[in-house]
Amino acid sequence: MTDTPTSAPRHVPAATAAGRPDTRLVVIRGNSASGKSSVAQGLRDHYGRGVAIVGQDVIRRNVLREHNTTGGANIALLGRIARHALDAGFHVVLEGILYADRYSHMITSLVRDHRGISACYYLDVPLEETLARHASKADASYLEQVTDNHLTSWYRELDLLPGGLETVVPADSTLQETVARIVCESDLTAAASASAPPPQCTPSQGDPMNLVLMSDPRVAAIPVRECGEPLVDVRDHDFRVDTRKRDPLGAFAHVREGVLARLKHARSLLPAGTDLLFIEGYRPLALQQCYFTDYRDELAAVHPDWTPEQLHQAASRYVSPPEIAPHSAGAAVDVTLVDQDGHELDLGTRVNASPEESDGACFTHAPNLSDQARHRRTLLLKAMEGAGFTNYGTEFWHFSVADRYDALMRQEPHARYGPIELP
Repeated sequence: MTDTPTSAPRHVPAATAAGRPDTRLVVIRGNSASGKSSVAQGLRDHYGRGVAIVGQDVIRRNVLREHNTTGGANIALLGRIARHALDAGFHVVLEGILYADRYSHMITSLVRDHRGISACYYLDVPLEETLARHASKADASYLEQVTDNHLTSWYRELDLLPGGLETVVPADSTLQETVARIVCESDLTAAASASAPPPQCTPSQGDPMNLVLMSDPRVAAIPVRECGEPLVDVRDHDFRVDTRKRDPLGAFAHVREGVLARLKHARSLLPAGTDLLFIEGYRPLALQQCYFTDYRDELAAVHPDWTPEQLHQAASRYVSPPEIAPHSAGAAVDVTLVDQDGHELDLGTRVNASPEESDGACFTHAPNLSDQARHRRTLLLKAMEGAGFTNYGTEFWHFSVADRYDALMRQEPHARYGPIELP
């Protein structure tokens, strides 16, 4: 067993080489119910689009409907899919039980041939813990099909690959700890900084009337597959934090762990002499409801003839409806720019100015901006979008990631962050 699973990019013959020096290969093995698929999904949740998950069960059981036997067709197919994905520039997470005596040649050949960094892990969970985890699953039909007897017959104790290729991850390592360890040791965060995909569903941001609003039914229709990532305090990570939204519990300074990582990346993309000013992150649901109701009531007083639907839609241009608010999921941040001395820069209007107060200048691509304000907004937008955030076009300062709105704009099937409570 090696202390570190990473390997430097190597030169291999072109005939067998796979991937590129900047691609990452992560292999996750272990017995059934050891958490392999959860870790794989956690890695993708951390990185975002660009990670291909090659799952043994998907190929063997769902695609081929093949028994897990020596010489099975799924073995070569798994290797070919992984190689093709690496060659296409994807980072690959290969996961499954992948018994050593049947899959070791495919895996070791793939690691040998990969041009980039490879990292192999074995999730070591005792049989008793395996059975306990299995029993806690909510899928009743699956529990009927896969019994304790099945798991016991499939179980192999410490079934490691030859050559000390793997790092053993003990059962007491939490999902978050395991994902964080693999991200660090495989250098997946550094790989992520190379590029971030642009939104796939971009309306005309120059025209405020064509923006996709938070009240759009398509936003609420996006399902949430909560990843369980914890909230962390940005004040512990050397960020410039403004106190205008400070609350007694300090909730405002918290974001999801993955959001913090992207903020650090965004900060690194800014030019010298410019820095991010963090204003607000997490917002409890009760506070979000208060903000939304207050603004809706302000609009109702000015427009007594508007219907409830009109008021809801208009309010949503500025304040997210509580049920889908990115701030209440710990997925959103309000940020602006400061100079090297910490003085807030003029980006055309104050942060949190309403459309009425700012005469529409709060819109990210408002036409009534000075050249200097527009240039500064472009710097902010490029840095945040370069780190994988999505801007809400009615507010130049508001960015989110992995919430329902971001998922819709990127055409993702689900959001990773849903409403959460501060511990």
